[in-house]
Amino acid sequence: MPAFTFEKISPPVRRAPTAAIPKKPRGLISQLIDRFAERRARRALRDEGTVRPDAKPAE
Repeated sequence: MPAFTFEKISPPVRRAPTAAIPKKPRGLISQLIDRFAERRARRALRDEGTVRPDAKPAE
């Protein structure tokens, strides 16, 4: 007969599903950066076909 035994601990019972954590609204600086990045991306797509005057030709 063993001198000691281990007690089996069952996992905690799940109650109700947890409520979704509401996201914090994005800061003003983040919104401004997003606007600038979006405009720059649009401009890059629009000007994709044109060559910049300072760009070196590929050799």
